[in-house]
Amino acid sequence: MAIFDDDDDDEEDFDGEEFNSEEAKRDFQREHDRVENMPIMKKAREIFEIVDSLMELIDEEDDFMAHYRGLLFEDASIICAKIAGAEGGDLYTLRMENAVVIKIHARSLLTQTSGLKMMGFKETRYLKVLRDAIEEFRLLFIEWVNSFDKSNDIPDEWGPLFR
Repeated sequence: MAIFDDDDDDEEDFDGEEFNSEEAKRDFQREHDRVENMPIMKKAREIFEIVDSLMELIDEEDDFMAHYRGLLFEDASIICAKIAGAEGGDLYTLRMENAVVIKIHARSLLTQTSGLKMMGFKETRYLKVLRDAIEEFRLLFIEWVNSFDKSNDIPDEWGPLFR
């Protein structure tokens, strides 16, 4: 019978190299900074800030209008998260899956602006600010997706969806 060795003194990585937690922290911070400084992430953060400000103008007392607050927040939040996921995943298929989700939520934000306007939201100039930011995001998105390396992928059992 094998004996489980839970001795944490053995700090070897899977490839036999010694694990350096300080170096790992620096690598993590460098990667985090790289993603946060990407133009598409900066624009996604800007969209999130616009949505956050816009939510303050939506009447919480009106249940239907309040519903838009949740949708706007969800869409803007998911866009940022999926950019980070796509960058962290690196494989072409994973990046494309995240890109599709990003596109859906960006388009949903546009739909929410139209819905708010139809529902009588008075501060329509703020909706235009959001729509303009989404258009800028769309252009960055196209450039970003075109940068994905199709050769960096592994086959999965779901078929060639993005080839």
